[in-house]
Amino acid sequence: MGPFSVRLRSCIGRIQGAKHRGITHRGLGHLTARLLPIYLRAPPSLSRGKPVLRSFSGACIRRIIDRSHACVPEHAHDWPVLSLFVMGSYWNETEVGRRFISGPSAVLYRAGAAHRNTTVAVGFEQIEIEFDPDWLGPRWLPTLPVLLRVGGRAGSEARCLARACETEASEGRLREALQRFLAGAMRQPELEPASWIGSVNRRLREDSALKICDLAGEVSRHPSWVGSAYRHATGEGLRESAARFRVERATRLLRETSQPYASIALQTGFCDQSHMNRTFRRVLGRSPTAVREERRDLRQALKLRRDPPPAV
Repeated sequence: MGPFSVRLRSCIGRIQGAKHRGITHRGLGHLTARLLPIYLRAPPSLSRGKPVLRSFSGACIRRIIDRSHACVPEHAHDWPVLSLFVMGSYWNETEVGRRFISGPSAVLYRAGAAHRNTTVAVGFEQIEIEFDPDWLGPRWLPTLPVLLRVGGRAGSEARCLARACETEASEGRLREALQRFLAGAMRQPELEPASWIGSVNRRLREDSALKICDLAGEVSRHPSWVGSAYRHATGEGLRESAARFRVERATRLLRETSQPYASIALQTGFCDQSHMNRTFRRVLGRSPTAVREERRDLRQALKLRRDPPPAV
């Protein structure tokens, strides 16, 4: 059964339930007019390009891929949705504000919370968990319409949960992992990282071959301290970030061009194609060939003028 059928049946069920409760025909007319636009409002383009990784009785896990410089129009979901960062960078806009996200993070949208994403140079890939609150347990949901956690311990745990979504087949264990993650995320306050973190991040994006001692010197910090402080602030290590940045650049070329693999490897900082293959499997758990085939799964979104990332 497709998403359209599920939404339509849900709408019909609510209308029929209202009829059984004795609501008048005039009231039913008003209810129908109000519910149909809500349940059928999502344009077909937002429902395509979403490969299902896992499907359970009350939850669905998908990989969502957005091309570079694209805008996903404002939309909302009937169930809560947890978005887990995999790679890329984008502007996230919700009722709580606009935030640029380019590293390990998680965003929980309660049912009906409107949001829109605008990707920048390398596109954006996420794991999306949409679930019935009764399947998870209502006590695990925060009261806020949007819960955003970027970097830190929550960012590190979001990376682990994203990997589990791709490898763990047990519904019970995935539900428990999701419960643990949300419980921890609600307890952890979001902290603003030190300004030097942004400087190191920017330099690594410019040159992923930089050594830790060089990065530490540029921000006037001791090399033995910079690595642990960076991991604590961002949720991943310096070498992990450098590898991800190379993979992000290569992924955009694989999905959006027809350039040969060897050429892409050399353009994006890998020693050769074999080095690129090994790094892709370590970072994504997939090969460059599999990533190139995912171009058919790109979510259909609006192509727009380039919206640059914030200056650091």
